[in-house]
Amino acid sequence: MEMALYDRAGGFFSTGGAAGRGGDFITSPEVGPLFGAVIARALDSWWIELGEPDPFVVVEAGAGAGALAAAVRAAKPACAPAMHYVMVERSEPLRERQSTAVPLEPPSVGFGPAGADDDCDDAPASAGHLAAGGPTFTSLAELPAAPFTGLVLANELLDNLPFHLLEWREDWQEVRVGEVDGRLVEVLVPAPTGLSAEAETLVPDAGEGARVPLQLEAQRWLSRALSLLERGRLVVIDYADNTPSLARRPPTEWLRTYRSHSRGGHPLDYPGGQDVTCEVALDQLARVRRPSFERTQADFLRAHGIDEVTAAARTVWHERAHLGDLEALKARSRVGEAAALTDPTGLGDFHVLEWRVG
Repeated sequence: MEMALYDRAGGFFSTGGAAGRGGDFITSPEVGPLFGAVIARALDSWWIELGEPDPFVVVEAGAGAGALAAAVRAAKPACAPAMHYVMVERSEPLRERQSTAVPLEPPSVGFGPAGADDDCDDAPASAGHLAAGGPTFTSLAELPAAPFTGLVLANELLDNLPFHLLEWREDWQEVRVGEVDGRLVEVLVPAPTGLSAEAETLVPDAGEGARVPLQLEAQRWLSRALSLLERGRLVVIDYADNTPSLARRPPTEWLRTYRSHSRGGHPLDYPGGQDVTCEVALDQLARVRRPSFERTQADFLRAHGIDEVTAAARTVWHERAHLGDLEALKARSRVGEAAALTDPTGLGDFHVLEWRVG
């Protein structure tokens, strides 16, 4: 999975794979700007809750080409003058596209108090946004090194992290990847003691042939992200389940592939040519630290005002529908975006996990 998604020469995200209508799958930010507008409202509420710190660092992990950052900027949140928005993205091609979404500053400018680095001669500001009061945007290939006050947000990131795959056959077996005649194949080997014990703890009554992912990389990422926060929140949005439930379900339901907005083939087919994604095991993340809040994306968005924003858009649409102008079309689009983002059979059923720190 690491090689298929992230290999510099042939990995899916290194060779053009991406979210978006012109990509391979749609995430909430690509539905339209409404998701970012509601996230901006949430950022304001969290900033106020923290006492309006300056700087207020917002780290978006798995930022892709910058769609969410652009929508947050367009929403003009009150915290903008203090906000230093850090897009973290492993894929170099996607990082290169971020500068077309938002004006980027060098990382050295991304963490000081608002306006403190305006006179820095060796790191010129771009697009004049510093004069407009922020926010500043910067881009990194990995999480920042220094702790900060603010937010870490990961939207559909953990499902793309590599994991161990185990299968119960009178004992726990690990499903590894081998090669036969140039073709990748699954190979069952006795699971190492540590992995076997972990699976037994999570699913003590697994049925014959049951498979479970052990998401140690996701746990490590969670631990690292939490350690960066002096005060603030970690917010993870993803499709998710618990390990015992995953064990009872067919693996093809929770280990999926996508290409060109359609389901792809077996995870070992077309390495580098399709997205590989696995539902996030909530109980495994809880072994690092239990979240402070857990709810669906629909409930999260409603808690941060999506219904109010949508009602205002619906009013504009009703008042201007006969004109058919740009404002009317934007309002109608916003109503449609709200339906997609809160759909209980789709994005609305995603889990939103929040950890409060400090």
